[in-house]
Amino acid sequence: MNRCWSGLSAEVRTHGKSVIPWQGSQSDTEICIDIRGNGSLITRRASGIVDKKVTRPGTVWLTPAGWRDGSVDIANDLPEIMHIHLPSSQFSPSKLGIDVDESVLGFLRYQSAFEDPLLGEMARAIASELQAETSAGTLLVESLASSMAARLIQKHICTPTASSVTRLAREGLDRRRLFRVLDYIEANLEGDLTLDRMASTAALSRYHFARAFKQAVGQSPHRYVSTKRLERAKLLLIEGDLPLVEIALALGFSNQANFSRAFRQATGLAPGQYRRGLGSWERDPSVDDISRALPILA
Repeated sequence: MNRCWSGLSAEVRTHGKSVIPWQGSQSDTEICIDIRGNGSLITRRASGIVDKKVTRPGTVWLTPAGWRDGSVDIANDLPEIMHIHLPSSQFSPSKLGIDVDESVLGFLRYQSAFEDPLLGEMARAIASELQAETSAGTLLVESLASSMAARLIQKHICTPTASSVTRLAREGLDRRRLFRVLDYIEANLEGDLTLDRMASTAALSRYHFARAFKQAVGQSPHRYVSTKRLERAKLLLIEGDLPLVEIALALGFSNQANFSRAFRQATGLAPGQYRRGLGSWERDPSVDDISRALPILA
């Protein structure tokens, strides 16, 4: 499984018992996490480095951009290793809204395999989106890409100048900017909604926007958009005869099958069943609005 989003690329790989090259990218930082954890001994070697680790669920390996070559010795089969590549643009101060000298980003360090529960949860969320596409999954992954970059800067920069990294500003969304963003979302539910465009509408960095939006609305941007797209999907199903594939593509899914799967998970019904049954009930004002009892389209 693999998918390339605008903020990162991700792939779940299976590695057999072997010795493979350990090669870094000139422009990407790679984060690997063992999703299953089968107790295999992993040995990474490079000039001056011998790192040995028995894997368990959530074990993380970091390879900074520009890393020199080495080797990885895998003692036993590894069935599920998540590989995440963050481009250098994710570490831009303007993108994260962090007051930091860009030169310190060159000190993002390799360290031995480590445990970072927060990075682990982010990686699992991306793996889940790889396995089952959701209507606002692109927004979720864009937000996680920014959060991962901020986490790496916070925890894994090794340089005396790292102290120049200041705390993230606590910018909020005033009513005027919030309503502007909500109007923008409503107008673009059937289009290409991205975190960058929403943040630009609010005149905030992407990282600050995601935090400020959740504080103002009580939901993350991707969760809010997911809920609104579920509502829009219901309207499109009951108010017209658009083919399901057109509804799926309009609401951010790559195909009809993924849309049908997510809609069934949210409502308990396939889109066609909803169109034939519940849609007519919701048009009857004497019937309570059952959509309030339905889980959101995550």
